[in-house]
Amino acid sequence: MAVEIPPIVKPSRLRSRGGLLGECLAEFLGTFVLISFGCGVVAMAVAALPGSGRAATPITIFLAAGDWLLITWGWALAVMLGVYVAGGVSGAHLNPAVTLAMAIRRGFPWPKVLPYWFSQVVGAFTGAALVYLVYHSAIHAYDSAAPGPKVNGHTNATFSIFATFPAPYFHGGVWGPLIDQIVGTAFLLMLIAAVIDLRNQAVKANLGPLIVGFVVAAIGMSYGANAGYAINPARDFGPRLFTFAEGWDGLAFPGSVAGSFSAYWWIPIVGPLIGGAIGILIYDLFIGDVLLVRAELAEPPEPGRSTPVRTSDEE
Repeated sequence: MAVEIPPIVKPSRLRSRGGLLGECLAEFLGTFVLISFGCGVVAMAVAALPGSGRAATPITIFLAAGDWLLITWGWALAVMLGVYVAGGVSGAHLNPAVTLAMAIRRGFPWPKVLPYWFSQVVGAFTGAALVYLVYHSAIHAYDSAAPGPKVNGHTNATFSIFATFPAPYFHGGVWGPLIDQIVGTAFLLMLIAAVIDLRNQAVKANLGPLIVGFVVAAIGMSYGANAGYAINPARDFGPRLFTFAEGWDGLAFPGSVAGSFSAYWWIPIVGPLIGGAIGILIYDLFIGDVLLVRAELAEPPEPGRSTPVRTSDEE
């Protein structure tokens, strides 16, 4: 039901928020919502459920695949909610890789890229701070009960509530996690482009955010375990900054665990930026350009049909 909502601030004072400032505020709030629910669901799985007696032991996590499904669907809903919050103002990029890809292929103004990135990182940092505020007791209880190694009393398990790290089977290598992030983010941008492309089978009735959430769930289920499927530089970097400030130190920057991985912090930044650009270019090469050509035809063929052959009589 449509209702008239009066502004909280006088309209004359809102004018500055009608342009880039308003878009940056929307990106901040949308990313804040994304991280609040996304990192929040990981805090539930890692610290709150075990610590509250709802798991086998106070330090039991990922005992079954259902734990991973909790996280993947939690992040899916987090993305959906963030996009619904910010979409009408900024387009709800909520991800520097999305912003860069849109600047490369969708005419997004380049002067807005850095302000969007800054807003996304600050929103992610603030969302992580909220999760820590709510769950710090559960986090400290887990860290106290868990065996070492520890950094300032913190474990890598509680660090994983906020930021990502690679699986042990990479043996500290760079290329495996980097390729993982490139591939995951390429799929993300490819599928976002498909969802929002009105020339394609575009999502109707404002269901786009829901479908994008499903995309994130699919990536998490199919490609998540390799490196935590950050697929978003702000999603990893903002909370990583927060954990560094809160005492996780080397686990956050440079992102190192002795004998497992070292200097990992840059991979969830560089990988998604490369992957996002690749993903949207692949979509346009294989689908977007075809749709463009069909739109220029007087009678575009139906999907799956070739261009009709005209006989001499028809000509």
